[in-house]
Amino acid sequence: MNKTLLLAVAVLLLPNTFCPVSIAAPLLLPDESDSAETSASEADQPEEHLVTTDHRIQLAGQNITFQATTGKLILTNDQQDPRAEVFFVAYTKSGVQNPSSRPVTFCFNGGPGSSSVWLHLGMLGPKKIHFPDDASYLRPPYQLQDNPWSLLDITDLVFIDPVSTGYSRPAGETEGSEFHGYEEDIESVGQFIHDYTTRYLRWPSPKFLCGESYGGVRAAGLSAHLQSRYNMELNGIVVISGAINFQTLRFSTSNDLPNICFLPCFAATAWYHKALAPDLQALPLQTVVNQATQFARGEYAQALLQGTSLANAERDRIAAEMSRLTGLSQEFLLQSRLKVSMQRFGKELLRGRAQTIGRFDSRYRNRDRDDAGEGYEFDASGAAIFGPFTATFNDYVRRDLKFEDPHVYEILTGAVQPWSYASFENKYVDASESLRRAMTANPALKVFAACGHYDLATPPAAMDYTLDHLGLADELIPNITRRYYEAGHMMYIHDPSHQQLRDDLLLFYREAVPQVGR
Repeated sequence: MNKTLLLAVAVLLLPNTFCPVSIAAPLLLPDESDSAETSASEADQPEEHLVTTDHRIQLAGQNITFQATTGKLILTNDQQDPRAEVFFVAYTKSGVQNPSSRPVTFCFNGGPGSSSVWLHLGMLGPKKIHFPDDASYLRPPYQLQDNPWSLLDITDLVFIDPVSTGYSRPAGETEGSEFHGYEEDIESVGQFIHDYTTRYLRWPSPKFLCGESYGGVRAAGLSAHLQSRYNMELNGIVVISGAINFQTLRFSTSNDLPNICFLPCFAATAWYHKALAPDLQALPLQTVVNQATQFARGEYAQALLQGTSLANAERDRIAAEMSRLTGLSQEFLLQSRLKVSMQRFGKELLRGRAQTIGRFDSRYRNRDRDDAGEGYEFDASGAAIFGPFTATFNDYVRRDLKFEDPHVYEILTGAVQPWSYASFENKYVDASESLRRAMTANPALKVFAACGHYDLATPPAAMDYTLDHLGLADELIPNITRRYYEAGHMMYIHDPSHQQLRDDLLLFYREAVPQVGR
């Protein structure tokens, strides 16, 4: 071989040596190029990573063996291109002769921007965090214990983290904004439910949704979407401290409805903190709530309707009765023109004790830097619960469920903002019509609404108003069950309420699917 040829070969073999395209191109045949591009494309595809583990728990005197499937289900478009990786944890009872006939409940929280960790490790899953019933703060490190009030004995459970929450993320070239909106969220969560149902042969199973907080909006929207998009009918919907009609919750100068809906919850909170007059303080909680509800729907609503045309003497009388029921001073109520937002109430009720009260659970108290101002610095109940749920899940998912993921598990993220409510432009967000439509089209569909008397995020009266205004036919009204608990938004962190909630749900499931638990 001559020296010129040897030099040329040596140059081609040197690493990081510039080589003109005209020389390099012939070295790669067309079929090899296609293969390489395909391999690169396949390498970019997200892979489903599912882990299955076996477990055991005792519920209602029964030893229940079950399987946990933890991982990500890939959502694709019609061309089978990946759009999102949706993280989920599914618990299915082992040894069932006909698994496809066993009920399955799809569970999610709200936010928007919340993972399903709250329902998972608080209410329904096989493990839960025990919080003190006196609403005192837990000290780290935190621990999980077996959940004696899980529903695994009567239904399989699938916990869903919507895109951008938990470990769920957009995939490929898809932007997160394609999932961050009312319609977009319902479509993606609905697709997950469809795909899971299909893959795991659950089409014959009785199907339930369980949504908390904004999960109530999602569940109501899904009830109609699953019908219209997939012809999938539900047996039941469980709404935990749900929001469905935002007009009942959004305080504004032109919207009196939240003032009416929050007042009974203000009364319950004042009763809990012993801020009422002795005669009211001596009564049972429910009696105080009933009195406040009657006043809110009657004299108070009529007074608000009159606005500034309300006579001064009548305004003084209304303020005096409000003061008696809420623990706020008559002077403060008159200065506020008889309208007090949740933020103001949370700061004002215990101002004399230098304490603020929680929004999610008004039993919790904390304090701000100072006692001035009309709103609190942070939610006292959020401070009590966010840390324990985060720490225990991050340990549980790795230690018990054997699942690893390098990303941050987003228990509650603002990354989903701005959240699109395009279909509700120039009006309040309200999914109640979707729920009415679904219940009318499927007369067997039953709804269970659980509310906490100390919930200053989504108070019971707001849910009552929403359900009372669904416009259901008379024969469908009995399909709705309402239950109230002496706890907050997450009534399941109060053990007596959690135990009662399980008992109430056992009856609800058996009414929705008579063969359950038989």
